Amino acid sequence: MGRYITVSTKVRKELKEEAEKLGINISAVLRKALEDEVKRRKLEMLKSKLEEISAILDKIDINRIVRSIREDRESR
Repeated sequence: MGRYITVSTKVRKELKEEAEKLGINISAVLRKALEDEVKRRKLEMLKSKLEEISAILDKIDINRIVRSIREDRESR
């Protein structure tokens, strides 16, 4: 397992007390929420990069590449 650090946040006193009464493991909930948000943001970044790459790939003329490869092979 990796190393851990402490991260703190402020919440309303009433909210913390209510969570404790309900038996909610606050640390586990916050840890899971942060992990989920990090995953979501990474996926957003990947999606954005894929869209950029897709736009570039759409500009490539596949037929021209195929012709070039054939010409190269035939010239050998």
